[in-house]
Amino acid sequence: MIIIFPLIINILCVYFATIGFGILINLPRKALNVAGIVSLCGWLVYYIVDVHLNSYLFADILGTFTVGFLSIFASRYKKMPVIIFNIPALVPLVPGGQAYQVMKCLAIGNYALAKANLIQVIFIAGGIASGFLFSEFLNQLYNRFKAYMKEKRAMR
Repeated sequence: MIIIFPLIINILCVYFATIGFGILINLPRKALNVAGIVSLCGWLVYYIVDVHLNSYLFADILGTFTVGFLSIFASRYKKMPVIIFNIPALVPLVPGGQAYQVMKCLAIGNYALAKANLIQVIFIAGGIASGFLFSEFLNQLYNRFKAYMKEKRAMR
């Protein structure tokens, strides 16, 4: 019970933060719930990988891959652009806290810690980019395979 309660609080915060950010950037109302679910799934993958493998970079890559992959399905389901689900779903995965620490350390003159935090921010940003790259690559591969099979059936 002690471990589950903070996890439930985090789940609710992730969902409502995503919906709040979606409202802030004027997402269509019919996309808010699905964007929250996509974000929650991506964050849960991030959380599980981070806790069990203790690797924030791999967790960010897999979390972003999950967001990208589910955003594609959500866009097909809702008949809306993928970016409507990608942008708000990234809110829990963006390294805002580390970027703040970089600025704070630079302001107080702790350059070594600022450098370490900056490297972490760069790696996380690269992980987010590569997660989207992998999900889009898989989507394109699936679409080409589907078109190939359709063409192969038409030749019979």
